[in-house]
Amino acid sequence: MLNTRSDLLGVLRQFNPWWRGERQSGLPDWKRAAFGELKQWVRNPPAPRAVLLSGARQIGKTTLLLQTIESLLAEGVPPGQILYATFDHPLLKLAGLDGLMDLWREVEPAQPGPEFVFLDEIQYTKDWQTWLKHQVDFQKHRRIAVTGSATPLVTEGQESGTGRWHTVRLATLSFYEYLQIKKVPAPDLPEVGSLQKLRSWSTADFGRTAEAAKPLTGHFHDYLLRGGFPQCALVDGVVAAQKLLREDIVDKVLKRDMTALYGVRRVLELEQTFLYLCLHDGGLLDMADLGKNLQVKKPTATNYIALLEAAHLIHRLMPFGYGKEILRGRSKVYLADAAIAPSVLLKGKSMLEDAAAMGAAVETAFFKHIFTRYYQQSVGFSYWRGKKDQEVDIIAGVEGRLVPFEVKYRNQATGWAELKGMVEFCRERMVSLGYVITREAGDFGIMERELEPGVTLQLLKIPAPLACYWLGKSEITAQSP
Repeated sequence: MLNTRSDLLGVLRQFNPWWRGERQSGLPDWKRAAFGELKQWVRNPPAPRAVLLSGARQIGKTTLLLQTIESLLAEGVPPGQILYATFDHPLLKLAGLDGLMDLWREVEPAQPGPEFVFLDEIQYTKDWQTWLKHQVDFQKHRRIAVTGSATPLVTEGQESGTGRWHTVRLATLSFYEYLQIKKVPAPDLPEVGSLQKLRSWSTADFGRTAEAAKPLTGHFHDYLLRGGFPQCALVDGVVAAQKLLREDIVDKVLKRDMTALYGVRRVLELEQTFLYLCLHDGGLLDMADLGKNLQVKKPTATNYIALLEAAHLIHRLMPFGYGKEILRGRSKVYLADAAIAPSVLLKGKSMLEDAAAMGAAVETAFFKHIFTRYYQQSVGFSYWRGKKDQEVDIIAGVEGRLVPFEVKYRNQATGWAELKGMVEFCRERMVSLGYVITREAGDFGIMERELEPGVTLQLLKIPAPLACYWLGKSEITAQSP
C-alpha cells in the first residue's frame, strides 16, 4: 500500500491537535460522574494499573477520554507526552499497537516524566491483552486508559489482566446528569448522600422537599422517553431522540458489533431475541417461551442473552437464595436504559398513558441508578419471589445486610396492602429497613410496622424522580444505601 506511513502520520496528527498547539473543539462543559474516577487513575493511580472504561455504544466513553486529556493539558502536561488514537480507524488498526507507539515517538520525541496513552476501541487490535500486560509490567512511566466492548476486554483477557487494569463502568446518563446536560436549573433540594439519612427526617421535612421536587416529574418523564444516551438527550423532540436511539445505537450494536466482535451470523434471530426482551423489560425470563415464540433452540437463545449482556444492552438479576434456589430459578432482565423499549417498540409519548409500560420503565431506570451507584462496593443484586408469588423487585446485599427495594409507580398512595411481598421477605430474613419507590410527590415518608414483638420494619417511601436524582448526584461518593 503506497504512502501508508505518511497517511498514518497524517491521521495521528489529526487525532492529536495539541501537538501543533491547538486545543480540542466541541467538548461539552458538563462532565460525567465517572470523570473524577478516571482522572484519578490516570493522574495519580492508587495502584500501577491501566484503566478500562467499559460501557455501551454512544455512551460518552470517547468524550470522557478527551475531557481527561484537556484537563491534563490545562495542568501543564507537555502536549507531546499525550497520545490519543481510536482503532475504529482502519489505518490505525493496520498500524497495530507497537507500530502506533513507534510513530508517536517519531513525531513527538519523549520527554522526562509520565506518558499518557488513551486508546479507543482497543478490542479491534490483535493480542491487545498481552500488549497491555507488558505495558503495565514494564513501562512504569506510562499511564494508559482504554475503551472497548465488555466481553473481549473482560472475559477473554481476565487471566492476563488480573491486577493489570482497573475497570470504570459507564452506564447511560443518570437523571441528575441528564438535567445537567439539558441545563435544567437545579431545584432547591437538601443534600442526601445516602438514602438512609431520610430516616431522621420529620413530617415537615418530607412535605417541604416533596413540594420543592414537583417540577422534577415532567423532566423525569422526558428522561424515560428520551433515554440516557447523551446524543438522544440533546436532539429536538422525543420522536427524533427515540429514532436516534433505535437506529444509531441499538441497530449498530446488533448488526455491526455483534458480527464484528462475536461472529454472530444469524442477526435476525438476535434481533428477535432482543425484541422479545423489550416486550418483557423488567420481567422474568422464560427461556421456554422465548424459544417457542422465536423458534430458537435453548442453547442458541442462552448464547444470545449472554452476548446482549456483554454488549451492555441488558442486565440480568438472579433470584435471591443459595444453591438450587438460584439454579432452578429464572433470571430477571432489565434493559440498559428505560428508553430502549419504547424506542424499539415505537411507542413515542403514548407510553405516558400506559401504566404497565411506565411501571416497567421506572423500575428499569431505578435499577440502573442503584446498580451504577454501588457496583464498586461489590454489591450483589437479586430479586425475591415467595411461595405465593409474592415478590420484591430488587434485593441488594451490602456488607452482610440485605436492602430490599420495591417499585410502585402508581397514581395513588402506596400502603401496606400493596407491599405484602416486601413485608413477607423482611419477616423471613429479619430485615428492618426497606425502600419503596413511588410516583406521587406526596407519597413520600416513613411507614412503620411491628413484624413481631421487639422487631419493627421501617419502609422509606421515596418518589422515583427524587430517588434517581439523589442517587445520580451522589454516585461519585459511593456511600451505602
